[in-house]
Amino acid sequence: MDTSQTPVFDAKTGLAPAIVQHHATGEVLMTAFMNAEAWRRTLETRRAHFWSRSRDSLWLKGETSGHFLDVREIRLDCDQDAILLRVQPTGPACHTGAPSCFFQVHAAPEGADGGPGGSLLDALYREVQSRKALPIGDPAIARSYTRSLFDAGMPKILAKIAEEHGELAAELPAGPRERVIAETADLLYHLLVGLAARDVSPSEIMAELARRVGTSGITEKASRTGAFAKATPKP
Repeated sequence: MDTSQTPVFDAKTGLAPAIVQHHATGEVLMTAFMNAEAWRRTLETRRAHFWSRSRDSLWLKGETSGHFLDVREIRLDCDQDAILLRVQPTGPACHTGAPSCFFQVHAAPEGADGGPGGSLLDALYREVQSRKALPIGDPAIARSYTRSLFDAGMPKILAKIAEEHGELAAELPAGPRERVIAETADLLYHLLVGLAARDVSPSEIMAELARRVGTSGITEKASRTGAFAKATPKP
């Protein structure tokens, strides 16, 4: 973590706004304020500290709830007077128990699902899940390709994943760039359908990828092989 830069705190209040973002999903979790002491303690402990304006005191996020924010990266804006903390939360970031404080939708484009903020993959996954949840008899089922995959079951989903994988593999070596992009999008969509069938979210995949950052692929694979071997009962 680069500690060479220091925020420019407000001359009157001694504070700077801090935005907290999930390092794996990109979801904005909360905002708070930091002063020089909160900044120093955050750097020292790698856990988010803030300045509570209501209590007029230093505040370690999670000191009461146990829901800490483990800091993975800190960024400053172009003027160095706003702070971005990219974190791994150990529980809900909001005091209400919600994962993010930003769950109240005030205005959104038509068709927005109102789900938690995050990546496009998260939004598409929620859309896929909504098709899965359509009740029997809903006329929308007849118009939904996604629902037809769920109704056909895992063999059909796996067949489509294999088909799209083959089409992408055919384009990757020398196919036109636009075909590589299109086939990748097709494969990602069908992977999301497969994940939704198992109720595995993209955020869980992103968290696993984030866990592996900085670890040799050879080392990581060996650790998984050992873990799987221990978990597999002997005949």
